[in-house]
Amino acid sequence: MNSKNRDLESQELHHQEQVDEELCVHIFTVSAGLVGVCLTVLSLFRVIFRLSKVHEISDGLIAFDALGFLAACVFAYLGLRARNKSRRRVLQLFADIAFLTSLSFMVVVGCLIAYEFI
Repeated sequence: MNSKNRDLESQELHHQEQVDEELCVHIFTVSAGLVGVCLTVLSLFRVIFRLSKVHEISDGLIAFDALGFLAACVFAYLGLRARNKSRRRVLQLFADIAFLTSLSFMVVVGCLIAYEFI
């Protein structure tokens, strides 16, 4: 019975590691794509609005958001490359935090732009 419990725990641990790695891969690819989205929006603002004072603020906020997604991308990449399990978990946590923070910030900036608060 004790051997079965250890085997079951080992399988659950292995499954959790696979799920963590797959999530890290998704964060890596999506955050890299969202950096591109932020840069595209910045380019469109420059073409459409010719840098009025109101949209200089939104340019800065979107650039800051792009840096957040870039940080998530870098942390996810480093998490995928890490050999040490505890280091991998810390890097994946940083990637999660940077990704969710940047995604939330992107929604806030989008609402501000849509309702012309900035």
